[in-house]
Amino acid sequence: MTRTTETAGLPPHLGQNLAQDFAAARTNGCVGTRLLSEDARCRVWTIVLAPGERIGFHTHVLDYFWTAVTAGRARSQYGDGRVAEVDYRAGDIQHLSFGAGESMTHDLANIGETELIFTTVEFLDSANAPLDLPAEIRRATAKAA
Repeated sequence: MTRTTETAGLPPHLGQNLAQDFAAARTNGCVGTRLLSEDARCRVWTIVLAPGERIGFHTHVLDYFWTAVTAGRARSQYGDGRVAEVDYRAGDIQHLSFGAGESMTHDLANIGETELIFTTVEFLDSANAPLDLPAEIRRATAKAA
């Protein structure tokens, strides 16, 4: 994955529905399908996608890393027009960091034939302030604890 700085305009390659999803995602800090844990230092997320499922556009502003828990194939669309299709192996890992004002907005779709699972850890002590999370995300995390 390559980080990008998003522009003010909507990406024309996405079409109307996805462009609206993309625009709304600039403040969407839900970088997983479920927030597992959060403390003063980090947020831990999981992404679980069945074949054909997609996590919508979301924005990364914090330094983070992800690891693939399962093998699979996914497609991500980015605001700069890139579309990346990647085959993941269980245990693949990548670290990303963002300078002040930098961000990356993308989605993730499972285009494989098996469930795709990732764990993502965001570091709250990054160059950018964390994006706000909806209260229901935190309530769901508290119930699971």
